[in-house]
Amino acid sequence: MYLVGFFCVYWLSLIKISHSKKTYITKDKIENLLYWGMLGAIIGGRLGYVVIYRPDYFSRHLIEILYIRNGGMSFHGGLIGVLISIYTYAKIQKIPFLELTDFIAPSIPVALAAGRIGNFINGELWGYQTKLPWGIIFHNDVEQIPRHPSQIYEFLLEGVLLFIIMQVFSNKKTRPKGQVSAMFLIFYGLTRFFAEFWREPDYFIINTTQLLTLGQTLSIPMIVLGIAILLTNR
Repeated sequence: MYLVGFFCVYWLSLIKISHSKKTYITKDKIENLLYWGMLGAIIGGRLGYVVIYRPDYFSRHLIEILYIRNGGMSFHGGLIGVLISIYTYAKIQKIPFLELTDFIAPSIPVALAAGRIGNFINGELWGYQTKLPWGIIFHNDVEQIPRHPSQIYEFLLEGVLLFIIMQVFSNKKTRPKGQVSAMFLIFYGLTRFFAEFWREPDYFIINTTQLLTLGQTLSIPMIVLGIAILLTNR
């Protein structure tokens, strides 16, 4: 499903190019950018999972860091990897970094939506136990209890809702550089923070009070950074 997501981003980018007046953003450059971005997402997502979620385990099983097929990717790590890749590519091509991120950001929710569908199909990242009629018993859950289909909640929030927000916001012909990217950071952070209330976490950052999950904690800097970019580029 990750490949489906990248293909959808590519397809939407081509549509956007056909309506864009920015001559320095071409089909070839978008293809190269997405290739760099895909590498950044895979490497960053995997390393983020290793470092943030399971450092103790992987410090004893270093070779398993390469076993991506076994699962284990971090969105926040993947985002950092993508940003590093885009920044590097922007420097090489001498294109303003924020203009590239503004161009790509409105299409990213489609990739997120595809990823969440993949999580649902694979029975990953399920939610807390529930008695609601739409609770699902996942085939690989040893407890075999109905749970919130949190992957579907995230599909609707991070995929559908965020896509609509980004399309509405980015459709204005002129916006200060960086504002579209800022809106993505803010609203992804908010939707992820909200969705985490139903998602069973890997572990809690604050074990004594259990106030925030790791996903919520990592979403806060995204929101703050987005607000900072928004206020700086008015």
